Amino acid sequence: MPTETPPHHDDWQQTRWRTGLRRKLLAWFSNHAREMPWRSDPTPYHVWVSEIMLQQTQVATVLPYYRRWMKSYPTVADLAAAEESELMRHWEGLGYYRRVRSMHAAAKQIMTEHGGEFPLDYEQVLALPGVGRYTAGAVLSIAAGAKLPVLEGNTQRVYSRWIALRVPPTDRDANKLLWDVATRMLPRSGSGQFNQAAMELGALVCLPKNPKCDQCPVQSHCRAAELGLQAEIPGKIKRIAYEDRTEFALILSREQRGATQYLARPLPDGGRWAGLWDFPRCTDAATESVDAAAGWLSQQLGAEVAAGVRLQTLRHAVTKFRISLHVHQAAFSNAVADPKSPAPWQWVSLDQIRTLPLSVTGRKIADFLVDDDQSILPLS
Repeated sequence: MPTETPPHHDDWQQTRWRTGLRRKLLAWFSNHAREMPWRSDPTPYHVWVSEIMLQQTQVATVLPYYRRWMKSYPTVADLAAAEESELMRHWEGLGYYRRVRSMHAAAKQIMTEHGGEFPLDYEQVLALPGVGRYTAGAVLSIAAGAKLPVLEGNTQRVYSRWIALRVPPTDRDANKLLWDVATRMLPRSGSGQFNQAAMELGALVCLPKNPKCDQCPVQSHCRAAELGLQAEIPGKIKRIAYEDRTEFALILSREQRGATQYLARPLPDGGRWAGLWDFPRCTDAATESVDAAAGWLSQQLGAEVAAGVRLQTLRHAVTKFRISLHVHQAAFSNAVADPKSPAPWQWVSLDQIRTLPLSVTGRKIADFLVDDDQSILPLS
């Protein structure tokens, strides 16, 4: 009677297998590691900032943000003392803005509970806002040499292929197994180097699609390659099912002392892009039409607003939505000599807009207004 095929190979439990793989991987990493500013000076603060920035973001995108960040906030104390609006402005374009707000809260906690020194105790690091098992392990292994595993997108894929894991790595039992593999793979010393090497292999060679197996330094240890399963492993991870959604932004403007000002507001806590500024649009629910959007804004301002011509359409994805954002010129229905802006709405100039932290689409609208400053005039 045939036996059921095991869901993974257990070669990783053999000391000889792990030792040979480590040696080859670390030799490859010493010759192929990319130069990164946090690697040249791997203090806990530097590694922490880089790891938070790298969540859901490519290295090439992060590099200029990291350099600018360290120029403005070279220490935990500088980060803790910063204004949130300035932090959001530095983060603009990286997305997942909750990360930067958690970093700010964590920096304040480090100042009050740890005397401004990034803690090196695992439980204390885990207690920081926005820090989970992966981030704590990365920071402490890379910056302090702690023998802690790292399991993120790249290593999850690498380890799944090494052991030919035939079930999705996000399944509970599979995820637990991969953490066990990550832990057992660590050398007696130099865990930070090994973790970085495994992540680098996933980023440069063991790619999600069309992995470069012929360039892999540990191909002879990879059971997925041996079985020809590298295209099927890791197993399919449930993807976001996007919903189409239409939204409207309304551009209200006025002339003040010879300059054009535009209505904007800081977005409230708990909603999309909290802490950023945006032009008038409803982000809490779908809006059926531009007239309905004008009705929503009228309620917000306590004055009747009418929508005008469409200026542009922007398409982007947020959480589970694929959004078509129609940007319309708008005006108050009745002549208002000096339209006021009830809090938190404010009239801001283009120069002021340049200094405000905006969402990606908000910045695109602002850039459009800058480019067309002479043609986007108040409606009468």
